[in-house]
Amino acid sequence: MTADTCCSELIIRSAVPDDLEALARLEERCFNVDRIASRQFRYLLKKGNAAILIAEVQGVAVGDVVLLFSRATSVARLYSIAVSPDVRGMGIGHCLMKAAETEAWSHRRAYLRLEVRKDNRSAIRLYESRGYRRLGEVVDYYEDHMDAWRLEKSLAPDLHPELTSVPYYEQSLEFTCGAASLMMAMKALQSTVIFSRRLELRLWREATTIFMTSGHGGCGPYGLALAAVNRGFGVDVYVTGEGTHLGDSVRSSHKKEVMRLVQEDMYEQLQALGVPINPAGVSAKEIDECLQRKGIPLVLISSWQIYKARVPHWVVVTGSDDSFIYVNDPFVDRDEGETLIDSIHMPILKEKFETMARYGRVGLQAMVVLYHD
Repeated sequence: MTADTCCSELIIRSAVPDDLEALARLEERCFNVDRIASRQFRYLLKKGNAAILIAEVQGVAVGDVVLLFSRATSVARLYSIAVSPDVRGMGIGHCLMKAAETEAWSHRRAYLRLEVRKDNRSAIRLYESRGYRRLGEVVDYYEDHMDAWRLEKSLAPDLHPELTSVPYYEQSLEFTCGAASLMMAMKALQSTVIFSRRLELRLWREATTIFMTSGHGGCGPYGLALAAVNRGFGVDVYVTGEGTHLGDSVRSSHKKEVMRLVQEDMYEQLQALGVPINPAGVSAKEIDECLQRKGIPLVLISSWQIYKARVPHWVVVTGSDDSFIYVNDPFVDRDEGETLIDSIHMPILKEKFETMARYGRVGLQAMVVLYHD
């Protein structure tokens, strides 16, 4: 089959459950390691936040591409692309990538991200020819221990955000998102900060609200601010509402009382240190102004829209543009097949982010902004 014949007869369409065997055969022909199993394809075909496109020539499957969609962000991830060995070099990879980008844009995704083996030169050339840029690397990423490049492409040509270089740290425990976010902000402002679980736990211990829904407590805005000030950073605090922060997360009146006392003590310490505490809400406009002042904002969000869990969650804002706020999320949802790349510079529509930046029945809004002192 010639390249001209292949391209003229190529059809790319959405895969359906009846394509399962064809998709499995493509994996066998295209990959020696890191194959997608039939059960994975079956799951991806049925779930709502993925898309599989299949390329056919004369009714025969010759390639496919798998896309994953983060639930509350504007990022799509290219999970896999396969082209049958007997038709490589005929432009099918380009056609599949173009179709994948169109599919991602139709899902209102402004960015497409992927990982690629460092030794896969043909794939790297393909991606770079389509405008993908390197975000970073992942050591020992593949089954055979090969490293990977992380690549990204903006699907909206007018998006050129100025993103702060915020080193990434993944929270190691379900209740340390605040500490992990604070670590990222501190290291962005002070390169000598060294990431470690010891530091993560020390910051959590200093900033914890003592109690949370169940198990260990999370970090409140006053605690995070105090931990940052005690390490020499300039800090602004924005917090709305009266009463005990995150009090909605516990039912016990005894626990609420303990949390209230802890919060009052932290508040008095911040006042004594002259830390400004602003009662204004957390709006996109306020975040933009903090970024313009070279601040690194930590924002409390409700994780319901992202992870379907009604728990408070801290993220780090790394930049913004006319449409999006970009965040580093210390949580990586590995159960959904996500990797670090999905949690770095996550673009979230501004109007959606403003609805996310509220927690509990009282709609608590909280932001802690770090600066060079």
